[in-house]
Amino acid sequence: MAYYLTLFYPPSRTGKRIGQYFTAAQVSAAVVGLVSAGFQKMDGLGGLVGFQWMFLLYGLVGIIVGISLLWWLPDRPLPPGETRDRMGWRKWIPESRPALTGEDARIHYEDLTRVYHRRAWTVMDLVRVVIDWRVWPLMIMYFGVVGVGIGVQNYGTVIIRGANPRLTGVQLSLLFAPIWVMDLIAILLVTPLSDRFHHHRALFFILAVCIQIAGLLVTTYAGSRANPWPRYGGLLMVGFGLGPTVPITMTWTNEIFQPRHGEVGVAAASALVSGLGNLGSILTTYALYSGWASDRKPGPKQYRKSNLVMVGILCMSILSAFTMALLLKFVGNGPNAKQISSGSSTSEGEGVMIDGAARREVHQRGLGRLWWRRR
Repeated sequence: MAYYLTLFYPPSRTGKRIGQYFTAAQVSAAVVGLVSAGFQKMDGLGGLVGFQWMFLLYGLVGIIVGISLLWWLPDRPLPPGETRDRMGWRKWIPESRPALTGEDARIHYEDLTRVYHRRAWTVMDLVRVVIDWRVWPLMIMYFGVVGVGIGVQNYGTVIIRGANPRLTGVQLSLLFAPIWVMDLIAILLVTPLSDRFHHHRALFFILAVCIQIAGLLVTTYAGSRANPWPRYGGLLMVGFGLGPTVPITMTWTNEIFQPRHGEVGVAAASALVSGLGNLGSILTTYALYSGWASDRKPGPKQYRKSNLVMVGILCMSILSAFTMALLLKFVGNGPNAKQISSGSSTSEGEGVMIDGAARREVHQRGLGRLWWRRR
């Protein structure tokens, strides 16, 4: 989806859109926390356990939505006046409605010329993306924040129960949902700002991760058996800090690899960052919390070591973001020497196709052209 969005928007303006896309995960996590309380009341209905009903209904919705996307999701845009080839096997594929028509299509064509005139890529182009050092700091950034996100998603109720063992299953489900509501709020607040100040992605990322670290420390050390609620407040902080970090990482990937490697760079780098970065979820799923025998023993220090390990991998993400920003400042991010016909977001080198969006992305938008400043 990060690559798909670059077909319709310049990379510097995809942060808000990627964030809006990722809100589906937060809404889903929050809804699961609320709805699972209802599914628990369905135990025994039709001879099935509550979670079996949940899997069946969610699976059915997923199948219906997946099939509908063949008609619903628009294909990549075409130059004005050009029609899509429907010969051969393509005639069997459902044709979706174009995203833009008429004057809107013409303006988009002028704004994102590179999308309409893509060049063929080779295996060597893919190899150049893989060996580009810029992909590895992004992957480590993603590794840390996704590891913590999956850890909270899988063990949030476990952490809450550790803070207050008296809570029932239904109460745990209801308390789990607000964590992801905070995540959603942060995405909607921060990602538009990160687009307006798109030269400072690292700063937005680091500040959000610092909020996660503060939340984990509050969850670990605050509160007491008599008053465990400060620890729950720490989880809400973690949710808020987590929200914008993944969209910012994927947007920064678009911004860095579009000018250097074109479309294949965005697609391959997004796959590497999200694919290898998701290994962080394996660490938090199987090595921490319930998987760490000595750490799950009941008591005031329950899960303390797991929380501190997550603080450690978040620090690693901060260091990677800082390193990336520093290296880009001194090494630069000019187009790849072999990149001769795909649009650049940051430069106008010889042989590089420049469109209106690319020229605009050179400049910092800041707080200009906000609705209350327009005349």
